[in-house]
Amino acid sequence: MGLHRASREGELRGMTDATTTGREVTAVFPRDESDKFGLQLQHAVSGFVDGPRAAVEEADQVLEELTARFTEAVTQRRRTLRGTWQSADEQADTEQLRLALRDYRELAERLLRL
Repeated sequence: MGLHRASREGELRGMTDATTTGREVTAVFPRDESDKFGLQLQHAVSGFVDGPRAAVEEADQVLEELTARFTEAVTQRRRTLRGTWQSADEQADTEQLRLALRDYRELAERLLRL
């Protein structure tokens, strides 16, 4: 699976509903990657009649790849969040820390809604 490092910067940002916070909601995966997973899953489902076991195995592989990619995206987002307040060498001002805490909270709340 070809992963694009540059697209990860924006992953898992805007973790709450835009109607409640005014912040834009960003998808976990880039559109092309999401479409690819959707097509793979649809392929598995459409192949069920001709090969039920193979279809379930294919769906299992899609889910395995999705969960690995999801874990990777969350880990990268956490690293980015850490960088916003740890890179200040213990000198992060209150506003930086407030924004960091807000972003941590939004990420955790989105994960809890899954």
